[in-house]
Amino acid sequence: MSQTHGLSSFDIVGFISIVDVQRAKDFYGKVLGLRLIAEEPPFALVFDAHGIMIRLGMAKELPAAHGTVLGWRVTEIAETVKSLGQAGVRFERFEGMGQDELGIWTSPTGAKVAWFKDPDGNLLSLSEHPEWER
Repeated sequence: MSQTHGLSSFDIVGFISIVDVQRAKDFYGKVLGLRLIAEEPPFALVFDAHGIMIRLGMAKELPAAHGTVLGWRVTEIAETVKSLGQAGVRFERFEGMGQDELGIWTSPTGAKVAWFKDPDGNLLSLSEHPEWER
């Protein structure tokens, strides 16, 4: 694909399905601290995630999810996990992953990852990638 037709210079938009609109609005806005930029009933809640649009699509039921649906690259994962834990976020533990006491897993490349769920059960993550400079 040539540079003139590529997507590398455009922003991405994240999409997540939700069922309980008020609970999602409180979680993404109050707990995660994202700015609500639009409410579009019966379609979506729209949040700003550091310049990236996250659309929480209003659904009657959730499709089966496989794996992480959205993640944040952070600079100090342990501090972010502690801060979100104080706000009531519960981090997931997966058997055989060798996570530390905070629930953080270290990958073979040295990246660190922690997972948590939103109120509708969508799996979200935090990751720290020392090999990537911002």
